[in-house]
Amino acid sequence: MLNAKPLLDAPQRLRRLRPVVSHGRLVIGRAVKPADKAEVQTAADGAKKPGKDGAKKQDNKVAQSASSPEEIRDIRLKKAEDLRGQGLEPYAYGFDRTHFTKDLQELYAELPAGAEDEGAVPVAVAGRVVAKRVMGKLAFLSLRDDKGQIQLYVDRNRLDACQPDGFSAVKGLVDVGDIVGCSGTVKRTEKGELSVVATGLRVLTKSLLPLPDKWHGLSDVEKRYRQRYLDLIMTAEVRDTFRARSRIISTLRRQLEERGFIEVETPVLESVAGGADARPFRTFHNSLGRDLTLRIATELHLKRLVVGGFERVFELGRVFRNEGLSSRHNPEFTSVEIYQAFADYNDMMTLTEELIRACALEVRGSAQVSYQGVPIDFSQPFRRVTMAELVREATGLDFEEKMAAAREAAAAGGDGGGAAAVLEETRAAAEAAILAHPDKEVRKSLAKVRSAPSLGHLLNELFEAVGEAGCVQPTFVCEHPLEISPLAKPHRTKPGVTERFELFIYGREHANAFSELTDPVDQRTRFEAQVARHNAAFAERQKAKLEAQAAGQEAPADSEDEYEVALDSDFITALEYGMPPTGGLGIGVDRLVMLLTDSPSIRDVIAFPTMN
Repeated sequence: MLNAKPLLDAPQRLRRLRPVVSHGRLVIGRAVKPADKAEVQTAADGAKKPGKDGAKKQDNKVAQSASSPEEIRDIRLKKAEDLRGQGLEPYAYGFDRTHFTKDLQELYAELPAGAEDEGAVPVAVAGRVVAKRVMGKLAFLSLRDDKGQIQLYVDRNRLDACQPDGFSAVKGLVDVGDIVGCSGTVKRTEKGELSVVATGLRVLTKSLLPLPDKWHGLSDVEKRYRQRYLDLIMTAEVRDTFRARSRIISTLRRQLEERGFIEVETPVLESVAGGADARPFRTFHNSLGRDLTLRIATELHLKRLVVGGFERVFELGRVFRNEGLSSRHNPEFTSVEIYQAFADYNDMMTLTEELIRACALEVRGSAQVSYQGVPIDFSQPFRRVTMAELVREATGLDFEEKMAAAREAAAAGGDGGGAAAVLEETRAAAEAAILAHPDKEVRKSLAKVRSAPSLGHLLNELFEAVGEAGCVQPTFVCEHPLEISPLAKPHRTKPGVTERFELFIYGREHANAFSELTDPVDQRTRFEAQVARHNAAFAERQKAKLEAQAAGQEAPADSEDEYEVALDSDFITALEYGMPPTGGLGIGVDRLVMLLTDSPSIRDVIAFPTMN
C-alpha cells in the first residue's frame, strides 16, 4: 500500500542542496566518484539499450558460473538460508513504501545532474531487481515496480553506516529477479540517471529461478503464453497490453453506467445452453445428480431480467464454447451483452459506435488507429450496408430478387417445386462464383454452399466466404436472413430478413445486435424449427458413423456442430409474461482489445489462454 510522506516542493528542495568541491570543481550534492561513469544498466525486458553511463551486459557472477536453472536454484536456496542466518527473513510480510518509481521521476524531474536532495525526508521504494552491477565499493541495481523503473545507487560506506554489513549482503545475496525494498535519498548522477541512494536495502522476496536473457527476452512464443507471469516480467509491451485491456473494460463499464445501465450477473452453469448456436462444455453436478453445461451466451437470462422490469442491463463476463482454437478464437472469452428496453437495433448501432469510439480515445488517444499496419477510422459514422448488398457486390447475385421470386412461387401454391427451383438455380450460380474465385481459401467454402438448405443459409454462407474480408473499415452488416437469426425480430418492412446487424472491422466480427424478438409464439416456433433441424442433422451424422463402423470403415470425423440442442421452455414462459420492445447488443471484448492494442492473436490479450 502506498504510504506517501510529505515532500518539500522542488524550489525548497533545491535550496537545501549543499555545494561541495570535487576534483577542483563545484558540484551540487555529495562528491561524485569516478565509478559513477558506469552506473546505468538496462531493464530486464531489453526495452532500453545501454545508455551513456556505460552499462554492460552482465549478470550475477555466481549465477553465471552455474550451468543450469537447477544449479542456480540450489545456490539461491542457500542464499535464502544465509539471509535467515543473519536474522533476515527472505520472504517478508510487507514493506512501508512511500513512493512508486514514477512518482519520484515526476517529483524530481527538475533535479540537475550531479545533485542530491540530502535534506529531504528519505523515500522508500520497492520492486523487482532487473539488473545489477557491482564495481568495487559501489553497486548499481535497476529496480522496477508497477509504475516504472529507477536506479538504486549503493555506496558501501553510506549503506554500511546505516545498515552494518549491508553492502556485503547486496553484493553476495541479492540477485537479479529478487524483490527488494530500498530507502534513502534521491540524487541524479552526473550522467543524468535519477537514483535512490541506499541507506537501507533488504530482500523482500528471494527469487529462486533466473530470469531469461535480458537482451533477447522470451523468444519461445508457446512459453510466453504458458508462463505468462514470466512474459509479464520480461516484456514491457505485454504489460502495456493488459493495462490497456483493463482500461477498455473500465471504459465500457463507465460508459454504460453513465447511460443508466446496471451491471448484473447471471449463471455460468445452465440446464440448457441457449442464446447462441455453439457447442457447449458439459459437466455433472454430483449433489443434484444431473448434467449441466457452461453458458455459451448470457443473452437469455439477461432478457429474463428485462421481463422482470430492469430496463437497462448489461453483463461483462466469461462465455465458454467447446470449439476450436485459432488466432481469433479461444474456448473461453469475455463478452459484454447489453439490453435496453424500448430501443431497437438502430439505437444499438448508435450505442456501439459510441462505446468503441470511447475505448479508442481512452487507450489510443485518437479515434483514428492502426491495426497491423492498416489505418482504421472510428471518427466517422460507421458504414451501414445489407448482407445482400455485399454479396451482390462480390458475386453479382441479387438475393433480394431471388428471395422475392421464391416467395412468389410459394404464394402461387402447388407442391413447392417453384421455390425449390429458385433455390437450386441460385445455389448453382453461387457454386460457379465460388469456383471462379481466385482465392483458394474462398474456394474451400464450396461444401457449405452446396449443403445450404435455404436461400437464407446460402446468402449467409456466401457472405462469410466473399463478403467479410472486404469489411476493413467499421461496417454494420444488416438484415440477416430469418433462418439464421432465431432471436431477432422480422424486419418491419422487408420479408425474409431480420432487424439484426453484425459489426465487422478488419474483416472480423466484433459485435452482434438485434431488435429482440418479443413475440413468444413466434419465438417458440423458431426455436422448435432450429432444434429439429439441428438434431436431425446430428442424428444423420451419428447414423453414418454407426454404418461406417459396421462396415469396418473409418468413421467420419467429428465436426464442431456434433452435439444435440434443447429448447429453453422457461425462457418462452418468461416471454409469455411480456417483454417490452428491446434492443440487444453483444461485443467481443477480447477482439476489441486485440484491435485497440494492435495485437495479432487473441492469445496476446488473454492473460492465460487455453493451450494445446
